[in-house]
Amino acid sequence: MVCPCDWPEPVVRVQSLSDSGESIIPARYVKPPPDRPSLNSSPDINIPLIDLSGLTDGDLAIREATLKQISDACREWGFFQVINHGLRAELVDGAREIWREFFHESMEVKQKYANSPKTYEGYGSRLGLQKGAGFDWSDYYFLHYLPSSLKDHNKWPEKPSSLREVVEEYSKEIVRLGNVLLEVFSINLGLRHDYLQNAFGGEDVGACLRVNFYPKCPQPDLTLGLSSHSDPGGITFLLPDENVSGLQVRRDQQWITVKPVRHGIIVNIGDQIQVISNAIYKSVEHRVIVNPNKERVSLAYFYNPKSNLLIHPAPELITRETPSLYPAMTFDEYRLFIRTRGPQGKSQVESLKSKT
Repeated sequence: MVCPCDWPEPVVRVQSLSDSGESIIPARYVKPPPDRPSLNSSPDINIPLIDLSGLTDGDLAIREATLKQISDACREWGFFQVINHGLRAELVDGAREIWREFFHESMEVKQKYANSPKTYEGYGSRLGLQKGAGFDWSDYYFLHYLPSSLKDHNKWPEKPSSLREVVEEYSKEIVRLGNVLLEVFSINLGLRHDYLQNAFGGEDVGACLRVNFYPKCPQPDLTLGLSSHSDPGGITFLLPDENVSGLQVRRDQQWITVKPVRHGIIVNIGDQIQVISNAIYKSVEHRVIVNPNKERVSLAYFYNPKSNLLIHPAPELITRETPSLYPAMTFDEYRLFIRTRGPQGKSQVESLKSKT
């Protein structure tokens, strides 16, 4: 995958803009009117909440009910929250707060890890390479965990001192959870229980973390923390900020603001699962709104196929009535789109659909 080595323009840190005290945001952060945040999100609707203890409860009826809950959520929402997922509460809280501490380190400390579009690893403030494009109101930190050949602790912050240790433990647990859900998805799709794991590369999967920092914004009605998009990878595990809502999911032409539950993890289907399932499961557009009074931190963990494997609809799901919708493509080829053009709704995965 070829990307330029440098950003097309000087990078501006959104946290610095927020800290400046200016009451008007720069024009490049102002979204066109149709893309601005909704003020009428329904307060009574939330994404499904699923207790994963039902998978290991030992009671067959409870397990079957849990499998069905997950299946329904994947088919009808593309998003759900999980509790009793096996991650310690202390780890969940600690992972979020250690990254909050990092974003409050001095700019000198953070700039040591400034990223480039070549790999996106490190401290960043923009997605996409189009000169003059609009920006989102957020900074982030991106790092690799798997494959091991890409993991480089020297590219992980050394401050706070316990960050690398916490990220290692958190990453290991998220990969475990990813393995569990890939098996559940395979079973629910009527495939062999290990089909999706093998399609992703067996043990040789990809796993990478994007930590999002959304500073306070003086004009939250004009901008977004992250523009509308579907995730290009396999499964995303989002650890939200429990004190500040921000994630919005598109459903029936409405934007639903997700209300996080204590120590819950939000799961969403990525484009690669949509392709392999031949659109039985669909990735869903989502975006992030910002807050005038509070900053927000979230951890998005991307559990992805091995980058050079061809991803295509499962042959078992192809029939005369349900022909293959997508051509084969490697994940490396696929994610080049968002890395060069930035978030663009669902335009990429929809553009791949066969025209027949």
